Amino acid sequence: MPYFIYRITEQPIRLLKNLEEHATYRDAAARVRLLRADLPEDTTAVIKMMHAESELHAEDLLNEVRVAAPQPGDD
Repeated sequence: MPYFIYRITEQPIRLLKNLEEHATYRDAAARVRLLRADLPEDTTAVIKMMHAESELHAEDLLNEVRVAAPQPGDD
């Protein structure tokens, strides 16, 4: 399965832009570090990497709403 690299912006609506695709984790992780370093400090965009079967699967995973695990003391 390939690694997909996305730029995600939230303003005015959530947009996912597929930037690149890499076959190995090492190459993808190195590229993500470079892309994050190049982001302007005042940007709201984020760079994320997703390991998925296809581009559509990666976008589905990125759009999933994740629920926080219960913490001790939560009722």
